[in-house]
Amino acid sequence: MTIQADSDRRRDTGMDIALAAQSPAQGSYTAKQGQYLAFIYYYTKIHGCSPSEADMQRYFRVSPPAVHQMVLTLEVQGFIERTPGLGRSVRLLLPREKLPDLM
Repeated sequence: MTIQADSDRRRDTGMDIALAAQSPAQGSYTAKQGQYLAFIYYYTKIHGCSPSEADMQRYFRVSPPAVHQMVLTLEVQGFIERTPGLGRSVRLLLPREKLPDLM
């Protein structure tokens, strides 16, 4: 099996179906996702620019791949948008009222 075929096979999992079933209009995000969204909101409000993935890594005390995967997940679900390759380009697409308090 080629790497490309293996990659395609992994994409066709139930995870894609579960992600597609959630929409930002429903406000359906996990508690952990909500914390990341709240962090992005407050960091941007305080610093005037969006957080880097390294800022999120330090705050949540997780690995760089964990932060990157969360950013990708939030983007796929439509909660944020970003410009790949451009640092600090995360933009929150939810209003403050739809976000949990930051713990």
